[in-house]
Amino acid sequence: MFEALVWLFVKHFVCDFPLQAFSWMYRNKGDYGHIGGVAHSVLHGVGTFMVLAFWLGIDAWMFALADAVIHYHIDWAKMNANNKLNLNADNSEWFWILLGFDQLLHHLTYFAIVAIAFKYITL
Repeated sequence: MFEALVWLFVKHFVCDFPLQAFSWMYRNKGDYGHIGGVAHSVLHGVGTFMVLAFWLGIDAWMFALADAVIHYHIDWAKMNANNKLNLNADNSEWFWILLGFDQLLHHLTYFAIVAIAFKYITL
């Protein structure tokens, strides 16, 4: 389980930062259904599948789909809160608090995924 979590955290960094380098992806996550947010979340789902397939095989698809859907909604909510409250990196410490909360929710998602996957799928 520990190894799966470590690899999910690495996957998260890669998908959330280097692979989200396109402005069309990160600027539009607050518009529900916009291809930018969808593409970003699909990248996360693919990454989660790649990590968990090592232990779960094809059953990893369920967790990959769950991760993509949950990731999408966490990001969408964060972007909407930032926009509604006019939070930016250079105008409020609350921007950084919200970013940290976003990251916390993503990591708690990975803990839940791994706990469920290793309890019920790998019997």
